[in-house]
Amino acid sequence: MQKKLIRVTTTSGSLDGLLQNQLKFMSDYFEVIGISSKGIRLDNVRKEQGVRVIPVQMSRSISPFKDLVALYKLYTIFRKEKPFIVHSHTPKAGLLSMIASYFAKVPHRLHTVAGLPLLETTGIKRQILNFVEKLTYAFSTRVYPNSFGLEKIILDHNFINKDKLKVIGNGSSNGIDLAHFDPNLFSQEDNHALRKELNIGENDFVFINVGRMVTDKGINELVEAFCKIQETYSDTKLLLLGEFEEKLDPLLPDTMEKIKNNPNINYLGWQWDVRPYFAISNMLAFPSYREGFPNVVMQAGAMGLPSIVSDINGCNEIIINGQNGCIIPPKSTEHLYNSMVDSLKNGTSKFKNVRESIAARFDRSVIWNAILAEYDSLTPNPQKK
Repeated sequence: MQKKLIRVTTTSGSLDGLLQNQLKFMSDYFEVIGISSKGIRLDNVRKEQGVRVIPVQMSRSISPFKDLVALYKLYTIFRKEKPFIVHSHTPKAGLLSMIASYFAKVPHRLHTVAGLPLLETTGIKRQILNFVEKLTYAFSTRVYPNSFGLEKIILDHNFINKDKLKVIGNGSSNGIDLAHFDPNLFSQEDNHALRKELNIGENDFVFINVGRMVTDKGINELVEAFCKIQETYSDTKLLLLGEFEEKLDPLLPDTMEKIKNNPNINYLGWQWDVRPYFAISNMLAFPSYREGFPNVVMQAGAMGLPSIVSDINGCNEIIINGQNGCIIPPKSTEHLYNSMVDSLKNGTSKFKNVRESIAARFDRSVIWNAILAEYDSLTPNPQKK
């Protein structure tokens, strides 16, 4: 009989996107169950990855009553299913499932850290988030930062002892599917048609950003830098792919106005498939304030695009400055502007072996097998803390 593995994320988008096809891979070795909040993408996990799913509504924001309800539901599920491993991702799912699995006597309670929102908060909220992070780690048996930079931050903040921490492979939660993210899948005719549809000239230089349209992704700085570039370079375009979060982390009103009114900024919303947009772009501009190990930077690189990224953990582990992109100080519109202008003036041909750099370090099959090896190293021990 296969041992049970339960993977938990706060939202269905994370279970479907962050762990794309990983649950299917693991189902060859475990009986896998996916848990997240209700959503169409939870059903996608069931259909496309062929695993059982259980909806448990979880709020990303602090909501004591909803959190207690979710905690109890998770506890009852874990008591009933008796999994060998509960492995969580994302902050709220981590907190709730680590506590619930502890009291349900799950022997192996694993949590992957893919970013620390607390790094951009201050005051009482920061103290609360620090406490929550420590609590999550205290109830876990293993904690996996998905970058070496995150591991250092966790240790610097004394959230956990080093012997409970481990970075798997070269980092990343899921690696990159090189067969899927391949620029050769898109013909010149395909690219020409999409550029025409988006009113992009054949000689226009296209910057792209993929991710949540929020302040801590550096979107305010990106839009400001791009609009300044437009004063000198009219043959440039900016593609923005992602959703706004007006309640959790809204953009500045001035930024919203510029996105709405600048004809050279194409806001395309959230897209199921970002590859066609990478295929018509010249460079990823990703000036995020904080990350775990950003999939979008790996995806862009696999599609042959160099990236401008902030000098933060994850980003500065994927990008090798001057080789497959450039690294700039975070929250600096000036440095972002200068790097974008340099790319416009001198092109991107100086960045060599962009796709090869990603393939050599972050091939998805390597990451999956490293996680599987970690699971295989575990032995039943209900007393383990």
